Amino acid sequence: MTQQPTWLEQARDAERRGDVEAEAAILRAAIQADRANIAAILAMAELQRSLQDDRAAGTFYRLALGTAAQMGNVPTSLHPGLQRAEQFIVASERAFADHLLGQLRGAGIDARTAAPRVAEALRLLAGEQQVYLQQPNMFYFPGLAQRPVFDRAMFDWVPAIEAATDAIRAELLALTDIASDRFGPYVTAAPNRPPPNNPLLDKPDWGAAWLWKDGKVADGMDLLCPATLAALECAPQPVIPGRAPLALFSRLTPGTHIQPHHGMLNTRLICHLPLVVPDGCGLRVGPETLGWTEGELLIFDDSFEHEAWNRGTSDRTVLLFEIWRPDIDADEREQLTRIFSAIDSYSE
Repeated sequence: MTQQPTWLEQARDAERRGDVEAEAAILRAAIQADRANIAAILAMAELQRSLQDDRAAGTFYRLALGTAAQMGNVPTSLHPGLQRAEQFIVASERAFADHLLGQLRGAGIDARTAAPRVAEALRLLAGEQQVYLQQPNMFYFPGLAQRPVFDRAMFDWVPAIEAATDAIRAELLALTDIASDRFGPYVTAAPNRPPPNNPLLDKPDWGAAWLWKDGKVADGMDLLCPATLAALECAPQPVIPGRAPLALFSRLTPGTHIQPHHGMLNTRLICHLPLVVPDGCGLRVGPETLGWTEGELLIFDDSFEHEAWNRGTSDRTVLLFEIWRPDIDADEREQLTRIFSAIDSYSE
């Protein structure tokens, strides 16, 4: 009995004959018969590329790469084709971005001068920026604006706290001069819980001197830092028994890098009042890389992926505290307070 030629043999025969329609039909049939047939998918991409249909080629190359990623263990014979796919995708995305931005410049639209949201959309479309979204690891509140960083001019209480910067810094420096250092590791393990998988666990590299912790003023801080605590009263801090307010002096020693991570909630914003900031320090929140300016509040949503570093030669210290998001109204805040209290009471 004569053995029927395989799809690959049939496709190669059609290619030798120059019968593009037959070759495409054979490859479509092979892909339909086996959706994980990476070799057929790559062959279809190459065919579309030879026909100068780069958009079609790109869709098949992406399908091949996605299928390979799901498969995991891909035969080595397919590696060269997958490498070509990756190279083609990179080149085509760059060509698309150049075409798009060229067309828009001709129409008087430029990512540098467009409205902020339009400019961001252009960067996303051109592949110049990754999409970052709120991803809190404990509680998600729906319907909030996906905004990683907030302009401090939005908040009428900011000037009062910034005006107290010198007094707050003086209390911080006095705190570090006393014999019993109030700073301890920020990342610690809770009793009877697995330790967090964090390289800064129990290390002083990321230090915390707590002012408010677990909803209470930390022991002795009312005497050591009265000006700081008074300034914090200006901010709309959550008040949740056993949980909030939360405030601390946060210190990073030289060479420390807080790895990318997400905060617990998207119902709050994190505020940094920079007090001692050497050169070489920075913070990334979502797509935005920021620097600290002493005495100017920086306000961000820590449910976005964020990281921080000190590449300087001395310690960086900020006053860190949390506030309610401004787009959560009073009734919602009251109900959320009850929800968080109920969550915390579960283990009691």
